[in-house]
Amino acid sequence: MVVGEVTAPGTWQPRLRTVSASLGARSLAVVLVLGGWQLLYLSGWKPSFVLPGPVTVAQNLWQQLGDALLWQAIATTLGRAITGFGLAVLIGAFIGAVLAQNNLLRKAFGPIITGLQTMPAIAWFPFAIIFFGLHDSAILFVIVIGAAPSVAVGVITGAQQISPLLLRAAHNMGLRRVALYRRVILPASLPMFVSGLRQGWAFAWRSLMAGELVVLVTNTASIGVLLENAQNLSDMPAAMAIMIVILVIGVVVDAVFGFADRRIRLRWGLLDIGRQQ
Repeated sequence: MVVGEVTAPGTWQPRLRTVSASLGARSLAVVLVLGGWQLLYLSGWKPSFVLPGPVTVAQNLWQQLGDALLWQAIATTLGRAITGFGLAVLIGAFIGAVLAQNNLLRKAFGPIITGLQTMPAIAWFPFAIIFFGLHDSAILFVIVIGAAPSVAVGVITGAQQISPLLLRAAHNMGLRRVALYRRVILPASLPMFVSGLRQGWAFAWRSLMAGELVVLVTNTASIGVLLENAQNLSDMPAAMAIMIVILVIGVVVDAVFGFADRRIRLRWGLLDIGRQQ
């Protein structure tokens, strides 16, 4: 027990160095971006009402953070994101699981899924608005249609990368259908599935932002509505402040997926621990 207590802190030192290096690199990137932005502002390339400086935008952002309207808008947008992405995960995982085990269906519907994955989200909104009207359902539909194909592709790719020897061993042990999926296919394809979720979230977040700018639901405050209001008032500092909020939320959620992806790959032996340190 004494030895464990003495050596345990040392096991955290490489991780702390990795975290410190990562934070340092990201802080440097932020400083460089802000510095370039400030230099561009000072150059007078555009008038200040078109290209405000970082100080002006930061002041506007701080002012909006003290307003309940911004937090209400964030709550509305995140609620839509969670609902739409949750539906996309359920639908995409089901479709991917079905196609992964049927070669004929995969050949028939695989190109369609790829085509849906490459379609811009904005192309779906005329159909969604006509079909659902100016309602949350139109936005959720576009989120699902944009994110579900990525989730399905993640499931299919993960299942295809499972060793045939592992599947034969599972069949010899009597595992079939649901048991085969639960005990073999899903655990083995989990790294690719998480990667599909990460990509699906990126599609969902972009689709949501486009949807809130196009589908303006009455009496509902959202990030898209605040951005639209700033545009109508030609208030560039407010617009850029909202854009920073959108960027920060996207980066934070992507970092959560990135952390989960690294942990799963480390556990599955797909990452070199030494290189991570």
